[in-house]
Amino acid sequence: MKYLYYPGCSLEGTAKEYDHSTRALFKVLGAQLIEIPGWTCCGASAAEAESELLSIVLPARNLALAESMDESATDILVPCSACYLNLKRAAEETRKDPGLLAKVNEVLATEGLVLKGRKQVRHLLDVLASDIGPQKISGHIHTGMDQFCVAPYYGCQCLRPYAVFDDPELPTSMEPLIRATGASLHDWHMAAKCCGASLMNIQPEIGREMVAAILAGAVGTDAIVTVCPMCQMNLEGYQNQVSRSAHQDLHQAIIYLPQFLGLALGLAPAELSLDLNLSKPLAFRP
Repeated sequence: MKYLYYPGCSLEGTAKEYDHSTRALFKVLGAQLIEIPGWTCCGASAAEAESELLSIVLPARNLALAESMDESATDILVPCSACYLNLKRAAEETRKDPGLLAKVNEVLATEGLVLKGRKQVRHLLDVLASDIGPQKISGHIHTGMDQFCVAPYYGCQCLRPYAVFDDPELPTSMEPLIRATGASLHDWHMAAKCCGASLMNIQPEIGREMVAAILAGAVGTDAIVTVCPMCQMNLEGYQNQVSRSAHQDLHQAIIYLPQFLGLALGLAPAELSLDLNLSKPLAFRP
């Protein structure tokens, strides 16, 4: 298996552990990740507020770069949910609107690039669930995770508005992958709830309430497992504040799915950059 790889900005900064663990996991699974050379920011944070066209052109540039690469790799793998949403939106909007595609290509022409819509944008979770699958994971298990109970957390952007590979209201795609490691699943109703990431700068009190509700819903588990850098940052970074406000200890390990699967497949904590996670109980510490 071969995939074009778009890491995105967060995975080069605050979410390096997501990038490192993704690369390490796919190497063990025998899947090749080919990083898109010269990739740039997809504009997830602020581009749309500045210009709607810019919000399409920025991710479209990366799609066009991918199209100029290895023809045998038809899919672009994107770990970051915000990046996935932006690239997916650009791909879908330009496919259905020839006028928009023409405008985008007029801008891209200044770099000698052209977007034709030949590559598929796919989230990391989609690839793990649909292409890799739990059977391949179970066949590579080195360290059983039977002692752990984890809560799968999907967040908003990998499933909304594009319900490509899972039900956005009742997602289950992470569950067979986690079960394949021997770990048990926490039965909860917060898996697809918003973590309030976009509210932390404008209505922080509401954002913290949303974080507290998710952390409270996972009390008693060993970890919340996620696939989104923004969710990871939100759920990790505010644990002290929300614990004080709730008068309850809501500290919890928040780890990326590739980190959890990587541990089960025998990868060392250092290979998965577990030392970069902000919240780590003893069981997950390198």
